[in-house]
Amino acid sequence: MHHRSSAGPSTSEPKSRFLLMVTGEISSAEMTSVDSIYCKYLYVFGSDWKFLSGIEEGISSTCSKARNHNRIVLNLPIEATFSSTNPFRWPQLVLCCYGPDALGNDVIRGYGSTHLPTVPGKTNRKIPVFVPEASTTLHKILGFFTGRRAEFVDPRIVAMAEGREVTRVSTQGAITATFNIVLKDLKKFGYDVLPQTLSRASEIPLPVFADEDEKPRRPSKGSVIVEQEESQVEHPPPEPQEVRAPEPSPPTAVQDFDEQQVVPYE
Repeated sequence: MHHRSSAGPSTSEPKSRFLLMVTGEISSAEMTSVDSIYCKYLYVFGSDWKFLSGIEEGISSTCSKARNHNRIVLNLPIEATFSSTNPFRWPQLVLCCYGPDALGNDVIRGYGSTHLPTVPGKTNRKIPVFVPEASTTLHKILGFFTGRRAEFVDPRIVAMAEGREVTRVSTQGAITATFNIVLKDLKKFGYDVLPQTLSRASEIPLPVFADEDEKPRRPSKGSVIVEQEESQVEHPPPEPQEVRAPEPSPPTAVQDFDEQQVVPYE
């Protein structure tokens, strides 16, 4: 005798999510004190986001400046696809540039980060890069000779605000990046990022409210009832008060000087 299980196949569908796809390249770098660098990149995003496909981390070849130019061409392609249900902690691109110093040591040449564009289409951005400074002059001198300059243990801290309140940094230049963004199903979650639709009026017009100073105020229903009750209450007439005339002051006895008796001195 065979028994069939009453539990059927699961019909629960996965929760809907919107998609973010980015392609492009890290084009070039402009640094005055650096002749050659190579660049690493990675993405930092929130816990609600999920990396679906693409290259999550990448590194370029070592590139040098062209003659009579201050720009270092990198041409590092990027490609990634994300999904999420919440735009909180939108993905950021973190850049780390390394290059040789005067003694040939491979040292950090710049950190940078930027949020991926939230508008579909092509976007060009210049990302400022910086390096952390040594806490003391002695550490700076030792780092120059040993090739161990101040740098972050985890480069993801560049995309975060916690723990960077007292960090001293110095600017090194900028990196140019190009992004091509494609968004899908973002409007289903109530977010509109298209410039064409943002400029339009709302589909459901809001009611027009008159100015509070110009609009006469209507008394509330409760205040009208209270005024009617007060008008219906019979107040007793005031009692007449007796008015008394002021009492005359008693006359003072005044004795003339002529009527005084003069007693001769003996």
